[in-house]
Amino acid sequence: MSDFIKVATVDEIPVSGSKLVEIDYVRVALFNLNGEIYAIEDTCTHDGGPLVEGNVVNQCEVMCPRHGARFDIRTGAALSFPAFEPTNTYAVQVKGNEVWIESPV
Repeated sequence: MSDFIKVATVDEIPVSGSKLVEIDYVRVALFNLNGEIYAIEDTCTHDGGPLVEGNVVNQCEVMCPRHGARFDIRTGAALSFPAFEPTNTYAVQVKGNEVWIESPV
């Protein structure tokens, strides 16, 4: 069973917004897609770009600000060149106003 860690409150992540958290040196980008919170590793698998700084497009994709690679926020799948490998995703639990994610370490 995975451990979950409280990382934010729901009001810290506005709808269509994002928030960066760091857990034991692992950067995790939290995204709020229409009220549903998702957590992905904040690393473009092409060159390590910060996905939390990217634009959300097509309602569920984040575009890396460096070279435009796109990732599905829900699954971590790489959707466009130049990225080929997915980024890690983490399970999310919302308990009241608290956002908890599966420990990345």
